[in-house]
Amino acid sequence: MANRYLSRSLAVQTLYEWDFHSYDREKASDLLTYNFQEFAPEFNDDGFARHLVGGVLDHHEEIDAFIVKYAPEWPLAQITSIDRNILRLGIYEMVYDEDIPARVAINEAIELAKAYGGPSSSKFVNGVLGSLYKDILPQIQEKELRLEKTQKEKKQVKEKKDT
Repeated sequence: MANRYLSRSLAVQTLYEWDFHSYDREKASDLLTYNFQEFAPEFNDDGFARHLVGGVLDHHEEIDAFIVKYAPEWPLAQITSIDRNILRLGIYEMVYDEDIPARVAINEAIELAKAYGGPSSSKFVNGVLGSLYKDILPQIQEKELRLEKTQKEKKQVKEKKDT
């Protein structure tokens, strides 16, 4: 299992449990620590899963508003907890995380839905995230231009170090 995928899996599991425990932020940190100890004790993701969980928690009300808007046929409480939290993670990465291209966020969310959701979860996640993507495309394009610029700068710094 690829490192980032494992981090996302641990993040989704933590968010699922956090959701179950009624949004106790402090509990989320404890849950993530437990999940690492229980399911990936030797795994070091340099804080990526913690970054994801913290980001979702920081923006969870805004993220939930996106879910309500882009899944109008499904009241938030009626979306399965796993699908709801995969959407939360996907929306966080797509909209708020400056280091993740939107298409990567969508693809990763779909893969998580295939692995952990029900038979139609991946289609549902794809539909919600795809609709959001279309509506905020200009914002995503600006984000990805910033990401591309940052990557070029990092590459230039690395090349200077190597010479």
